[in-house]
Parts: sequence; structure tokens; C-alpha cells
Amino acid sequence: MIKMKLRLKVLLLLAINISFLTSARGGLNYTEIFNQINGKDTSQIDSIPFQDYPLLNFHSYFILLGQNLKQGFTKPFHLNKKDWGNLGKYAAVTFALSFTDEPIQQGALRLKNRNTGLNNISKGLSGFGGIYEVFTVAGIGAYGLISKNNRMANTALLASQAYITSGAITTVLKFLSGRTRPSYYPAGVEAEPRFLGPFHKSLNDANGSHENSSFPSGHSTVAFAVAAVFASEYKDNPVVPVIAYSAASLISISRITENKHWVTDVFSGAVLGYFSGKLVVKNYHRFERFHSNSQKKNFISFTLNYSFGHLEPGMVYQFR
Repeated sequence: MIKMKLRLKVLLLLAINISFLTSARGGLNYTEIFNQINGKDTSQIDSIPFQDYPLLNFHSYFILLGQNLKQGFTKPFHLNKKDWGNLGKYAAVTFALSFTDEPIQQGALRLKNRNTGLNNISKGLSGFGGIYEVFTVAGIGAYGLISKNNRMANTALLASQAYITSGAITTVLKFLSGRTRPSYYPAGVEAEPRFLGPFHKSLNDANGSHENSSFPSGHSTVAFAVAAVFASEYKDNPVVPVIAYSAASLISISRITENKHWVTDVFSGAVLGYFSGKLVVKNYHRFERFHSNSQKKNFISFTLNYSFGHLEPGMVYQFR
């Protein structure tokens, strides 16, 4: 829990630093834009290709972050027909995977104990999914800012929003579930996934170190949230989505081989992270689409042409 809070603070500081370096967009009421978006058919806005939008400034970053958090936490109370269908599919897959929680955990643990090389790789991948992922996103954002690549810098900022949004939701779900980790059980005792609820405080591992709840996997959640952002913003480059989702998948698998999570923890975290990342990207493109439209105004232009020996003045009124 402490590590998660530290990572959220680092990303928040990154966002503040980058946002302060951008110029203000005078006079636009961002809250009104989202009020206009709500209740409208935005299917065309969601499907628009990437545009080289201006770099997100301080104000717009936190307006978007607030909307992401608000929608992320209130979505369960505003499910449409498609959402219910997706929820049903998720529940069915999770129920089926629940029968594999213990066998896969036991098999992964045996495999890891027999293979020193796999043990080292697993630890490295698991660590990369923690604080090092924050540094990676920060490095990409800093490089985009220095090289004046708005697309890269904005994508890093959106990735930080996805990290914070999915991390906040995960923290609440962990508190509510109170699920025991595989490492909760000492050696020689067969691990059993149990949901102890929000008021069970003794979730120490077998060595006495304090652990937060196992469900859902925080590493998987934030890894797939960040991956979904990069994959969406660079979908015109097929290599980026492959790298992003492959890295997120390896990080998630490492949480099983590290005996920190059950399969259903990892799967649920991946689903939550994916949709959190997609939510962040969707809100960003809606926001910028409405913002760019608000900057377009009707205007008059005057012309003066020379034709057949005399001047012909003209006026053009253009609607936008």
C-alpha cells in the first residue's frame, strides 16, 4: 500500500511539472465542455484518429484526471446494455479461472523453485512493474517534452492519469475484498484463496511482513492501464501495441511466479487496467475535439481581383 501511494505521488509530481511548463489556453471553461459531452452521441469523437494536439497544461490535466476518477468510480451505477454484457463475460471467465487458482499457484511455485534463472527473471519483471514503471513513463514524458514531441509527452501524461485512476480504484477494491495472498500461507501449508472482507486487518505474509489484499493485482492493473494508453495513442504503429501489451502480460505473469497473486487477481487487474486506460484516452480525445471546435469561429475575408481591365472587390463569409 505504501509503495502504491509513493508511485502515485511520483506520477502526480511528473504531471504537475510538465503541465506547468505549457502555455495556458485562455478563457475556456473545461467543466462546461464535459457538461456538453454528457448525454450526446460521441461515437464519431471516440473514433477520430490521433491529432497532434497542444501539450496538456496544468488546468486541463487535472480537469481530465478528475473526470477520469469520477467516471471510474461511478461507472458501476451507470451501466448500459453493452456494459452488462461485458460484465457477464468477465464474471463467467473469472468464475472459470477460479478453479485454476490453486493448481496454477502450486505449479508456478514448483517451477520457480526448480529454476534459478526463471526465479531471477521473475523478480526482475515484477520489480519493473512497480516503481520502475513509473520511472519509465516519466522518462518517456521528459524525452517528449525536451524533444518537443507533443504526441509522446501527452501520451506519457495520459499514462500517468491511467496509472493514478486505476491505482485509486484498485486501492478501494483491495480494501473491500481483503483477499489472502498465496504468500500468506507458510511453507508446507497448502495455499487457499479466501476473501476476508474490509475489516480483516491481519494480512501479513508467512514471514510476518504486512501485505495488502491480493485482489485485484495492482501490478497487473497499472501495467495494463499504461499499456492501453500507449497502444491506443500509437495504434498507427503496430509495434507499439505489441510491445506494450507484451510487457504488461509478462509483468502480470511474474506476480503469479513470485507467489504474490492468484490467476483471478491478475486477470481482474488486467481487465480493470485495460478499461481504465481506454477511459482515459476516450475522455482525452473527446475533450480535445470539443476544445478544438470551440476555437473555430465564423470569419469574413475580403478579396480584390483584377479582371478585364478593372478591379473587382469581393467578400467571403466562411462558416465553421
